[in-house]
Amino acid sequence: MKILSIESSCDETAAAVVEDGRRVLSNIVASQVEEHKIYGGVVPEIASRRHVEAISGVVKNALSEANCSLDDIDAIAVTQGPGLVGALLVGVSYAKGLSFATGIPLIAVNHIEGHIAGNYLTHKELKPPFLALVVSGGHSHIVNVKSYTEFEVIGRTRDDAAGEAMDKAARTVGLPYPGGVNLDKISQNGDENKYKFPTPHLSTGKYDFSFSGLKTFAVNLVHNASQKGKEVSAEDLGASFIKTVTDILTKNTMLAAKDLGATQIVLAGGVSANSRLRKKMAEECEKNGFSLFMPELKYCGDNAAMVGAQGYYEFLSGKRAGMDLNAVASMSITEEC
Repeated sequence: MKILSIESSCDETAAAVVEDGRRVLSNIVASQVEEHKIYGGVVPEIASRRHVEAISGVVKNALSEANCSLDDIDAIAVTQGPGLVGALLVGVSYAKGLSFATGIPLIAVNHIEGHIAGNYLTHKELKPPFLALVVSGGHSHIVNVKSYTEFEVIGRTRDDAAGEAMDKAARTVGLPYPGGVNLDKISQNGDENKYKFPTPHLSTGKYDFSFSGLKTFAVNLVHNASQKGKEVSAEDLGASFIKTVTDILTKNTMLAAKDLGATQIVLAGGVSANSRLRKKMAEECEKNGFSLFMPELKYCGDNAAMVGAQGYYEFLSGKRAGMDLNAVASMSITEEC
């Protein structure tokens, strides 16, 4: 079964053709990073306009690279949410139009579930149940994946997502967008023990996270040093900040896995590309006897192949979307598409 998938939740216009949920025949991504870098972050209106300009060509390229025509496609999968609503609407509208014109069934996919499914493309042997840590610029979740289409969020951030906090820390030390990626790069030679960041403690929510305090601590650290005429090492601050974030993410995930009796742990989302997080998760999983699955770097960020992977299992479960499908900016992972 071949699925044409479309992703436009933020600033990447992407389309892919995925066969049987595991084999990627094509995966085209048109990035807007260089344009948004001027503004220090994603400008929603610009992102939406660029999606409109790029989506038709991206879909055509995906079909061409897969050596397919629409006659070979069994279903069309599209990200419904969460994400920037204007950006999402471009992908949803295009997918609906394509489905209406061709009669090809339409499938709505949750973006977060898509990130988890990205691991199926790298690890053909991976099957639920497993525990997933989903970390990106907008999301930080610990998810109990009961089946290919059943998810239970057991931990989440109370405020900022881990990726958002890293982006803010990067901006504070003068790094360009995308901040988290650049912070990871410069921190490779930094001293992760140079700056002692606080570890947030929550009175409720055993597996929940809080990162806003770390962000504020980084900002105050840099500002206070500046007022005294001192400089803060970007490399050391980056290494210390990322160490603190990854320690928190890993600790809560290991605790949840032990409590739930999980044996497989999956890492997903844009921040799953972070080198320190991948290393820390690998060390802790080996120490505790868990099997760890991480996506290839090309499937960590937003892409359409992951949407096609999840779309395949949604299709098998009997889920279909109609012409009333709409984008949902703040869609929860537990909501029905």
